Amino acid sequence: MKAINRTINFMLAGVALPLLAGCGAQDIASPGGGNVIINPTPTPTPTPTPTPTPTPVGSVTPADSCPDVVGLVNDGTIEGPTGEWRVCTLPSRVTTSITLPKVDGVLYQMAGRVDVGCDRGPSEADVPATCTLAPVTLTVEPGAIIYAGTGVSWLAVNRGNKIDAVGTEDQPIIFTSRQNVLGDNDDTSHQQWGGVVLLGRAPITDCVAGTPGSTSCYRQTEGAVDPAYYGGLIADDNSGRFAYVQIRYSGYNLNPDSELQSLTLGGVGTGTELHHIQSFNSSDDGMEAFGGAFNLSHFIVVGADDDSLDVDMGAKGNMQFVLVAQRNRGDSIIEADTDNPLDGQIPRTNVRIANATFLANSQNVGNNGAIFLRGGTDFTIANSVLVSPNTACLRMSRAQTASGTVDDAIDEAGAPVFQSFVMQCGGTGAFHAVDGAGVTVARIQEIFEAGSHNDADYTSSLVNTFVNGANETGVEAFDVTSLNTTDNNSDFFTHGAFFQATDYIGAFKDANDTWYAGWTCNSVTATFDDAENPNRACTSLPIS
Repeated sequence: MKAINRTINFMLAGVALPLLAGCGAQDIASPGGGNVIINPTPTPTPTPTPTPTPTPVGSVTPADSCPDVVGLVNDGTIEGPTGEWRVCTLPSRVTTSITLPKVDGVLYQMAGRVDVGCDRGPSEADVPATCTLAPVTLTVEPGAIIYAGTGVSWLAVNRGNKIDAVGTEDQPIIFTSRQNVLGDNDDTSHQQWGGVVLLGRAPITDCVAGTPGSTSCYRQTEGAVDPAYYGGLIADDNSGRFAYVQIRYSGYNLNPDSELQSLTLGGVGTGTELHHIQSFNSSDDGMEAFGGAFNLSHFIVVGADDDSLDVDMGAKGNMQFVLVAQRNRGDSIIEADTDNPLDGQIPRTNVRIANATFLANSQNVGNNGAIFLRGGTDFTIANSVLVSPNTACLRMSRAQTASGTVDDAIDEAGAPVFQSFVMQCGGTGAFHAVDGAGVTVARIQEIFEAGSHNDADYTSSLVNTFVNGANETGVEAFDVTSLNTTDNNSDFFTHGAFFQATDYIGAFKDANDTWYAGWTCNSVTATFDDAENPNRACTSLPIS
């Protein structure tokens, strides 16, 4: 990867990391209406003044017309601090495979919910009679920007259809809000549209109908009014490709207490390619996997108001190279469940995470702790760092979660596993339990200490926010490639050689490890690179 000169900054509510503070979550309902306001051209000052902080320059001019793509509607122009853009509105349902090219001066708008194809059911042998379309693929070219015209806008890639949105390091694909286009946002803005939802045919539990972990089991997407189903029995189902993508300001309340995440994986299978994805300021989770079997790498969550990573309903997943940076709000870094109150249903959630750096900064987690494992979930964390100065680090609930028994008949892989995992903890300390929740502090500590090279008394020496210092470098790494041959309950999950060998813990080996460079956006919470470029700010749109 090319070397990039960078300035990394991590300021949380204007306070350095060792002095983190928090406040409670607040909802901001922003449906995206109102007049478009053109920023006036500043009047030049007659005398020299100090060089100001760079601000986005309105250099964009609208394309003459929209690309010749089936279903696109030319909806005039929209203006903001980056200039004037042609608005090309997507249809409410993409009925044939189309490609959205990167065109200078063009923004693509979702005026409401946009469906890619129709729900083709749990398999090609079970396509509902109501779905009369052939399988559809929505292709998005590098550098294209798609924005939500209203709060209730969201993208649903239905079962049996695909998205092919693959940006590049220099030309990421951006999903964002109308307010972002208008220049109305700051680094606290959130909850301005729904999010991106991929719906697949992999196994799930907690069914609306049918037998858990079977073709007949399906669920409805959280918050959706109209049917948006997921589930089936195809663990390697393919919902397409999604890479080098930013998802900004998502999590609008589609229904009371039902927000979408930045990225929702509903029954998504391992055939889906997911990597180099940034979630920024979701008012709900950065990512939630509802069942399914997924592989996700090079994932960044900045500023999620609820959980940064949420997995449940029998999700089987592998994740490597993960950075989470909370603002001064949010819930847990990780919340893992298996099947709500139904511990006996299978598949049982089993997720493994390697090479993660978790920067917790919330005081709004209550009794949950920075990492909350419950409901009988199985879980592995290896070669990772957790800095949680305000709250306890690790909580478990439900006796099944802490069970040391391996039982294939009930899809039970044993107690959670921790290897080369170091934690700096506040609140009630490293381990937290609630009376009556079925797991004691002593049992949580026993599970943690069963692994090798774990440290619950670690002191962070991270530099420039998330780069390993002496204390991190000194931790002996675990051979995560061994997880490639460890059963993740193979009846439901074929994981292959996903995990890459590393000789370090954390998301980044050192200052030369810059897999985040170029395709991310910057904020006061986490500045990645090219900090002096105003168009790299999450509050701006890039100008190419």
